[in-house]
Amino acid sequence: MSDILKVSLIQTSLFWEDPLKNHVHLSKKIKSIDQQTDLIILPEMFPTGFSMNAAPLAEEPKGASLRWMQEMANTYETAISGSVIVKENDLFYNRLYFVFPNGTFETYDKRHTFTYAGEDKVYAAGKERLVVNYKGWKIRPLICYDLRFPVWARNDQDYDMIFYIASWPKSRMRAWDTLLRARAIENMAYCIGVNRTGMDGNQHEYVGHSAVYDTLGEQVSSLDFEEDFVQTIVLSKEHIQLNRNRFHFLDDRDSFEIKN
Repeated sequence: MSDILKVSLIQTSLFWEDPLKNHVHLSKKIKSIDQQTDLIILPEMFPTGFSMNAAPLAEEPKGASLRWMQEMANTYETAISGSVIVKENDLFYNRLYFVFPNGTFETYDKRHTFTYAGEDKVYAAGKERLVVNYKGWKIRPLICYDLRFPVWARNDQDYDMIFYIASWPKSRMRAWDTLLRARAIENMAYCIGVNRTGMDGNQHEYVGHSAVYDTLGEQVSSLDFEEDFVQTIVLSKEHIQLNRNRFHFLDDRDSFEIKN
């Protein structure tokens, strides 16, 4: 168990629908991290960009991108997370992998598929929540459009940090910034968002705004966050406990049950 967790955010442009180029590109980004880190977070659909062209791009559940993640985790002795287009049982999923340093992994399938872009017509929605136990930290991973649905993210005092990987466009950055901060405040947890930059194959522009917010909604990552960057942030368990013990906001939360 560790009181601190070092998390590295990789905000970058991606090569459209080209997994091999993105593996090479991101390998260089990971190599540039100048200190030992505990967790590396990549953007949504990092091998391809946010594509609805699932059939030719989908990988098997233990496909090339997962093997690449396992190689990175093993080489740099760190956990790594990002999402991949996966085909399983004749259905396509936007699947997040959380890969541990020893190569084992857990998965989360995006629950809220983005109807505005037709994601719901291509990808099956996930039904299971995931809380990862890692180095004494409880971590809740989610994907992009999930950010707009606070009930799905609600902290039942079962996680310390929540993170979102995304392909969130420039045109709606105010919502991204506002909701990330809100998820941190209402859940009394660190909230991390990792978004991409650049232009995709559909001519949608992305400007990043990847950020880390603490339990009080203070941004503890770079304020200059529209360019490509790799940044490592130190999270503190003591910070979480001090503020939860002081304010007890989570003790007053509403009880509810989510039905699939």
